[in-house]
Amino acid sequence: MWILELAFSPTDERLAARPAHRERLAALREAGTVYLAGPLADDSGAVIVFDVGDRAAVDEAIAQDPYYRTPGVRVSGVREWRPLWS
Repeated sequence: MWILELAFSPTDERLAARPAHRERLAALREAGTVYLAGPLADDSGAVIVFDVGDRAAVDEAIAQDPYYRTPGVRVSGVREWRPLWS
């Protein structure tokens, strides 16, 4: 699994792009690609857990979603994660 960490700043563009991004995440969840996703409680960022075998799959998901290039959204980290259980 891989964790994608996002950092947010308050912009109108980010809020406008969020519904389409959430639709994409829901589709990835249905496909089994995204395990968990959601904003941090203080809305300073978000965490998305991808259930994929390699970093290339995460990079592909980032490339296919314009949200990650929207003003106010910054990818702050991509890390491999090995949970003890799920």
